Amino acid sequence: MDIDEPKGRVLIIAGSDSGGGAGIQADIKAVTAMGGHAATAITAITVQNTLGVSAIHSVPLDIVKAQIDAVLSDIGADIIKTGMLGTREIVDLVADSLEACDPPVPLVLDPVMVATSGDSLVSDDAAMAIRDRLLPLAWLVTPNIPEAEKLTGLVVEDIAGQLEAANKLVAMGARAALVKGGHLKGGVVTDVLVSTRGMELMERPRLPGRNTHGTGCTLASAIAGLLADGAALPDAVRRAGDYLHEAIARAPGFGAGNGPVYHAWVMRP
Repeated sequence: MDIDEPKGRVLIIAGSDSGGGAGIQADIKAVTAMGGHAATAITAITVQNTLGVSAIHSVPLDIVKAQIDAVLSDIGADIIKTGMLGTREIVDLVADSLEACDPPVPLVLDPVMVATSGDSLVSDDAAMAIRDRLLPLAWLVTPNIPEAEKLTGLVVEDIAGQLEAANKLVAMGARAALVKGGHLKGGVVTDVLVSTRGMELMERPRLPGRNTHGTGCTLASAIAGLLADGAALPDAVRRAGDYLHEAIARAPGFGAGNGPVYHAWVMRP
Protein backbone atom coordinates (compact mmCIF):
# COMPACT_ATOMS: atom_id res chain seq x y z
CA MET A 1 0.00 0.00 0.00
CA ASP A 2 1.59 3.25 -1.13
CA ILE A 3 1.75 6.23 1.22
CA ASP A 4 1.35 9.59 -0.48
CA GLU A 5 1.20 13.16 0.78
CA PRO A 6 -1.87 13.85 2.95
CA LYS A 7 -4.86 14.77 0.81
CA GLY A 8 -8.06 13.85 2.60
CA ARG A 9 -9.14 15.72 5.74
CA VAL A 10 -10.97 13.68 8.37
CA LEU A 11 -12.52 15.23 11.48
CA ILE A 12 -12.82 12.53 14.12
CA ILE A 13 -15.32 13.10 16.94
CA ALA A 14 -14.68 10.44 19.56
CA GLY A 15 -13.28 9.52 22.97
CA SER A 16 -9.68 9.09 24.05
CA ASP A 17 -8.23 5.68 24.98
CA SER A 18 -5.31 5.97 27.41
CA GLY A 19 -4.05 2.55 26.26
CA GLY A 20 -3.67 3.81 22.70
CA GLY A 21 -5.39 0.85 21.03
CA ALA A 22 -8.84 2.32 20.34
CA GLY A 23 -10.64 5.65 20.26
CA ILE A 24 -9.00 8.84 19.05
CA GLN A 25 -5.55 7.27 19.23
CA ALA A 26 -6.48 4.42 16.89
CA ASP A 27 -8.43 6.80 14.65
CA ILE A 28 -5.47 9.12 14.12
CA LYS A 29 -3.14 6.21 13.39
CA ALA A 30 -5.53 4.65 10.87
CA VAL A 31 -6.27 7.89 8.99
CA THR A 32 -2.55 8.67 8.86
CA ALA A 33 -1.77 5.16 7.59
CA MET A 34 -4.24 5.75 4.76
CA GLY A 35 -2.40 8.95 3.83
CA GLY A 36 -4.91 11.42 5.26
CA HIS A 37 -4.90 14.27 7.76
CA ALA A 38 -6.69 13.57 11.05
CA ALA A 39 -8.21 16.39 13.10
CA THR A 40 -10.09 15.68 16.32
CA ALA A 41 -12.83 16.71 18.68
CA ILE A 42 -12.49 14.68 21.88
CA THR A 43 -15.78 13.81 23.57
CA ALA A 44 -14.53 11.88 26.60
CA ILE A 45 -11.38 10.80 28.38
CA THR A 46 -11.38 7.13 29.30
CA VAL A 47 -9.10 5.40 31.77
CA GLN A 48 -8.42 2.04 30.16
CA ASN A 49 -5.88 -0.52 29.12
CA THR A 50 -6.08 -3.97 27.53
CA LEU A 51 -7.95 -5.29 30.58
CA GLY A 52 -10.87 -2.86 30.47
CA VAL A 53 -12.27 0.59 31.20
CA SER A 54 -12.07 1.80 34.80
CA ALA A 55 -13.32 5.40 34.45
CA ILE A 56 -14.87 7.78 31.92
CA HIS A 57 -14.79 11.58 32.12
CA SER A 58 -17.03 13.42 29.64
CA VAL A 59 -15.64 16.59 28.07
CA PRO A 60 -17.92 19.63 28.65
CA LEU A 61 -20.36 20.21 25.80
CA ASP A 62 -19.10 23.71 25.04
CA ILE A 63 -15.56 22.39 24.64
CA VAL A 64 -16.71 19.59 22.32
CA LYS A 65 -18.58 22.12 20.18
CA ALA A 66 -15.64 24.53 20.20
CA GLN A 67 -13.30 21.79 18.95
CA ILE A 68 -15.68 20.95 16.08
CA ASP A 69 -16.15 24.60 15.14
CA ALA A 70 -12.42 25.34 15.32
CA VAL A 71 -11.60 22.56 12.85
CA LEU A 72 -14.46 23.15 10.42
CA SER A 73 -13.98 26.94 10.32
CA ASP A 74 -10.30 26.70 9.37
CA ILE A 75 -8.93 23.34 8.22
CA GLY A 76 -12.25 21.95 7.04
CA ALA A 77 -13.16 18.30 6.55
CA ASP A 78 -13.84 16.02 3.61
CA ILE A 79 -15.26 13.34 5.92
CA ILE A 80 -16.47 13.40 9.52
CA LYS A 81 -16.05 10.16 11.47
CA THR A 82 -17.73 9.64 14.82
CA GLY A 83 -16.82 7.09 17.48
CA MET A 84 -17.58 7.09 21.21
CA LEU A 85 -20.08 9.85 21.98
CA GLY A 86 -21.18 8.69 25.43
CA THR A 87 -24.23 10.80 26.26
CA ARG A 88 -27.39 11.89 24.52
CA GLU A 89 -26.37 15.52 24.93
CA ILE A 90 -23.16 14.95 22.97
CA VAL A 91 -25.02 12.98 20.29
CA ASP A 92 -27.49 15.85 19.89
CA LEU A 93 -24.66 18.38 19.75
CA VAL A 94 -22.86 16.39 17.04
CA ALA A 95 -26.07 15.95 15.05
CA ASP A 96 -26.76 19.70 15.26
CA SER A 97 -23.22 20.44 14.06
CA LEU A 98 -23.55 18.06 11.13
CA GLU A 99 -26.91 19.50 10.13
CA ALA A 100 -25.39 23.00 10.17
CA CYS A 101 -22.61 22.08 7.70
CA ASP A 102 -23.13 23.85 4.37
CA PRO A 103 -22.35 22.08 2.13
CA PRO A 104 -22.96 18.83 4.04
CA VAL A 105 -19.92 16.80 5.07
CA PRO A 106 -20.27 13.01 4.62
CA LEU A 107 -20.46 11.08 7.91
CA VAL A 108 -18.89 7.70 8.66
CA LEU A 109 -20.78 6.60 11.77
CA ASP A 110 -19.11 4.02 13.98
CA PRO A 111 -21.86 3.46 16.58
CA VAL A 112 -19.49 2.68 19.44
CA MET A 113 -21.49 1.21 22.29
CA VAL A 114 -19.41 -1.51 23.97
CA ALA A 115 -15.63 -1.86 24.31
CA THR A 116 -13.86 -5.07 23.26
CA SER A 117 -13.52 -5.81 26.98
CA GLY A 118 -17.32 -5.78 27.30
CA ASP A 119 -17.52 -2.44 29.15
CA SER A 120 -20.45 -0.21 28.16
CA LEU A 121 -19.39 3.09 26.61
CA VAL A 122 -22.75 4.81 26.10
CA SER A 123 -25.96 5.29 28.01
CA ASP A 124 -29.17 3.72 26.68
CA ASP A 125 -30.62 7.09 25.72
CA ALA A 126 -27.41 7.95 23.87
CA ALA A 127 -27.71 4.72 21.89
CA MET A 128 -31.26 5.64 20.92
CA ALA A 129 -30.15 9.15 19.95
CA ILE A 130 -27.47 7.65 17.71
CA ARG A 131 -30.23 5.64 16.03
CA ASP A 132 -32.69 8.51 15.73
CA ARG A 133 -30.42 11.48 14.99
CA LEU A 134 -27.11 10.30 13.52
CA LEU A 135 -28.13 7.23 11.55
CA PRO A 136 -30.24 9.28 9.07
CA LEU A 137 -27.20 11.54 8.49
CA ALA A 138 -24.73 8.71 7.87
CA TRP A 139 -23.17 8.05 4.50
CA LEU A 140 -21.91 4.81 6.03
CA VAL A 141 -22.67 3.12 9.36
CA THR A 142 -20.28 0.37 10.56
CA PRO A 143 -21.81 -1.63 13.42
CA ASN A 144 -20.58 -4.93 14.77
CA ILE A 145 -23.29 -7.50 15.42
CA PRO A 146 -24.26 -6.43 18.98
CA GLU A 147 -24.47 -2.81 17.79
CA ALA A 148 -26.51 -3.80 14.72
CA GLU A 149 -28.91 -5.72 16.96
CA LYS A 150 -29.28 -2.76 19.33
CA LEU A 151 -29.91 -0.32 16.48
CA THR A 152 -32.36 -2.49 14.54
CA GLY A 153 -34.00 -4.70 17.17
CA LEU A 154 -33.13 -7.75 15.08
CA VAL A 155 -31.32 -10.92 16.16
CA VAL A 156 -28.26 -11.54 13.97
CA GLU A 157 -26.96 -15.11 13.96
CA ASP A 158 -25.58 -15.58 10.44
CA ILE A 159 -24.85 -13.86 7.14
CA ALA A 160 -28.53 -13.72 6.26
CA GLY A 161 -29.12 -11.88 9.53
CA GLN A 162 -26.27 -9.47 8.75
CA LEU A 163 -27.86 -8.73 5.39
CA GLU A 164 -31.28 -8.18 6.98
CA ALA A 165 -29.77 -5.80 9.54
CA ALA A 166 -27.81 -3.89 6.89
CA ASN A 167 -30.93 -3.49 4.76
CA LYS A 168 -32.89 -2.26 7.78
CA LEU A 169 -30.18 0.28 8.66
CA VAL A 170 -30.41 1.65 5.12
CA ALA A 171 -34.20 1.72 5.38
CA MET A 172 -33.77 3.68 8.64
CA GLY A 173 -31.88 6.40 6.80
CA ALA A 174 -28.22 5.47 6.33
CA ARG A 175 -26.95 5.68 2.76
CA ALA A 176 -24.91 2.51 3.27
CA ALA A 177 -24.34 -0.03 6.04
CA LEU A 178 -21.43 -2.35 6.79
CA VAL A 179 -22.41 -5.03 9.30
CA LYS A 180 -19.23 -6.69 10.52
CA GLY A 181 -19.09 -10.40 11.23
CA GLY A 182 -16.30 -10.71 13.76
CA HIS A 183 -18.66 -11.74 16.57
CA LEU A 184 -19.94 -14.79 14.68
CA LYS A 185 -18.25 -18.19 14.90
CA GLY A 186 -16.30 -19.92 12.16
CA GLY A 187 -12.99 -19.83 10.37
CA VAL A 188 -14.05 -17.06 7.99
CA VAL A 189 -15.09 -13.53 8.98
CA THR A 190 -17.67 -12.07 6.62
CA ASP A 191 -18.58 -8.38 6.52
CA VAL A 192 -21.77 -7.44 4.68
CA LEU A 193 -21.94 -4.11 2.83
CA VAL A 194 -25.25 -2.78 1.53
CA SER A 195 -25.12 0.38 -0.59
CA THR A 196 -26.59 1.80 -3.78
CA ARG A 197 -24.63 -0.92 -5.62
CA GLY A 198 -26.56 -3.61 -3.77
CA MET A 199 -25.02 -6.20 -1.46
CA GLU A 200 -21.34 -7.14 -1.33
CA LEU A 201 -19.60 -9.69 0.89
CA MET A 202 -16.05 -9.16 2.17
CA GLU A 203 -14.53 -12.43 3.41
CA ARG A 204 -11.22 -12.98 5.20
CA PRO A 205 -9.82 -15.88 7.23
CA ARG A 206 -10.26 -15.49 10.97
CA LEU A 207 -6.97 -14.76 12.70
CA PRO A 208 -6.17 -16.46 16.02
CA GLY A 209 -5.32 -14.52 19.16
CA ARG A 210 -6.69 -11.89 21.52
CA ASN A 211 -5.27 -8.74 19.89
CA THR A 212 -8.48 -7.15 18.63
CA HIS A 213 -8.74 -4.03 20.79
CA GLY A 214 -9.81 -1.06 18.69
CA THR A 215 -10.58 -2.98 15.52
CA GLY A 216 -13.91 -1.21 14.99
CA CYS A 217 -12.38 2.25 15.44
CA THR A 218 -9.49 1.34 13.17
CA LEU A 219 -11.65 -0.02 10.35
CA ALA A 220 -14.09 2.91 10.33
CA SER A 221 -11.29 5.48 10.41
CA ALA A 222 -9.34 3.73 7.66
CA ILE A 223 -12.49 3.78 5.53
CA ALA A 224 -12.97 7.47 6.33
CA GLY A 225 -9.38 8.25 5.36
CA LEU A 226 -9.75 6.48 2.02
CA LEU A 227 -13.12 8.10 1.29
CA ALA A 228 -11.64 11.52 2.09
CA ASP A 229 -8.96 10.82 -0.51
CA GLY A 230 -11.61 10.12 -3.15
CA ALA A 231 -11.91 6.32 -3.07
CA ALA A 232 -15.24 4.77 -4.04
CA LEU A 233 -17.13 3.26 -1.10
CA PRO A 234 -16.75 -0.47 -1.93
CA ASP A 235 -13.04 0.02 -2.70
CA ALA A 236 -12.52 1.97 0.53
CA VAL A 237 -14.27 -0.71 2.58
CA ARG A 238 -12.28 -3.52 1.00
CA ARG A 239 -8.91 -1.77 1.26
CA ALA A 240 -9.54 -0.73 4.85
CA GLY A 241 -10.51 -4.29 5.73
CA ASP A 242 -7.32 -5.63 4.17
CA TYR A 243 -5.31 -3.04 6.13
CA LEU A 244 -6.98 -4.04 9.41
CA HIS A 245 -6.52 -7.76 8.72
CA GLU A 246 -2.78 -7.27 8.35
CA ALA A 247 -2.67 -4.98 11.40
CA ILE A 248 -4.24 -7.78 13.47
CA ALA A 249 -1.84 -10.34 12.02
CA ARG A 250 1.12 -8.16 13.04
CA ALA A 251 -0.22 -7.17 16.48
CA PRO A 252 2.65 -6.69 18.93
CA GLY A 253 1.02 -8.56 21.80
CA PHE A 254 1.09 -5.71 24.31
CA GLY A 255 -0.81 -6.04 27.58
CA ALA A 256 -2.40 -8.91 29.46
CA GLY A 257 -5.86 -8.57 27.91
CA ASN A 258 -7.20 -7.67 24.47
CA GLY A 259 -4.13 -6.10 22.93
CA PRO A 260 -3.91 -3.40 20.23
CA VAL A 261 -3.34 -4.03 16.55
CA TYR A 262 -0.26 -2.76 14.71
CA HIS A 263 -1.52 0.36 12.93
CA ALA A 264 1.86 1.40 11.53
CA TRP A 265 2.68 -1.72 9.53
CA VAL A 266 2.18 0.11 6.21
CA MET A 267 4.95 2.52 7.11
CA ARG A 268 7.60 -0.16 7.67
CA PRO A 269 9.93 -1.17 4.84
